[in-house]
Amino acid sequence: MSERKERTIDTAPAGGAVNAGRQAAAAARCPGCAASVSAADRYCEACGRELGALIAHGMRRVALPQPDPDTAATCDGCGGLHYDADGYCRDCGQLRPEPDRCEADLGAVGVVTDRGIAHARNEDAVAAAVVAGRTPWQRASTVLVVCDGVSTSEDPQAASSAAARAGVDATVAALGDSHSAEDAVMAGLAAAATAVRDIGEYDGHAPSCTYVSAVVRRLGDGTAEITVANVGDSRAYWLRARDPQARDAAPSQRLSSDDSWAQALVDAGAMDEAAAMKDPRAHTLLRWLGADSDPKPWSDSCVRTLRTTGPGVLLLCSDGLWNYQADPEALAGMATTPATALLAARELVDFALRSGGSDNITVALVPVGQPDKPGEK
Repeated sequence: MSERKERTIDTAPAGGAVNAGRQAAAAARCPGCAASVSAADRYCEACGRELGALIAHGMRRVALPQPDPDTAATCDGCGGLHYDADGYCRDCGQLRPEPDRCEADLGAVGVVTDRGIAHARNEDAVAAAVVAGRTPWQRASTVLVVCDGVSTSEDPQAASSAAARAGVDATVAALGDSHSAEDAVMAGLAAAATAVRDIGEYDGHAPSCTYVSAVVRRLGDGTAEITVANVGDSRAYWLRARDPQARDAAPSQRLSSDDSWAQALVDAGAMDEAAAMKDPRAHTLLRWLGADSDPKPWSDSCVRTLRTTGPGVLLLCSDGLWNYQADPEALAGMATTPATALLAARELVDFALRSGGSDNITVALVPVGQPDKPGEK
């Protein structure tokens, strides 16, 4: 591979999320132009940049890929210096260049998205948020979304970016209104579908993407509740650590069901999974989020909830990873060994690159620890 440009965003504060929110709210500045911003701002009014981490009620949020200020100053097409809020050059319309890899560490979740080797651009997107409890007795919730742009559609990166950001924001808002995790992930999915439709269909082209999301909540008895929703073939996995202390945890397993030709063959009993994945139409999507989609482009069984103890991790990923390794036990061996979620996410992405890197690769990991000890929160 040629020299790769990478960008890391560390949004995990040294202290608790609530304290970090208070500190940042007192002196929050745009990371692009250093202009003052408020806790409620989604975009910097001075430069139009999306604010990667929102500080509101102790919330930390990130959405990737984000442009690298060092490589995006000059347009590759015309040499211009001005871009609109969507990252397109105001002079020639060319998309602002992005680094090959973007990653972020929010402490409770690590995310990495990579262009891969074969693709000219990254059409995946990932967004995540960690929301502190409103009182000292409430536990944090982690919300994450991974989207994979459908390459046969026009501007798939616009669809995946819009869906990931809208999905996380709507899910967080629903949780803040005391909705259940199931209702919250569906609110996020509905908002993502609307955001993609709002991009609009033009000249017969409809930007489209897959979608998988999750809410992770720690319960008072030391159990984690994991709720996932998906459309398309981006996946969610629960991966149990290979540790004697994980003997009470749920076994490693896939939590989502693909909306694909291969999955339809398996569900119909026509083929087992191994044979179905060899079909030339295996990756053909039966459901997706698109600018031309119906208001409800998901199945009635798109939500699933798992309760488990740890140690282990929740994995959300695009098919750029699971095309090379789909077995939950094998993924668990790679994802549960590194010391942090970000290191584990890097390991999985690097594995996909070593295996061929023929697609964009996105990984989001949420560690689930051991049951709480008395006095711990």
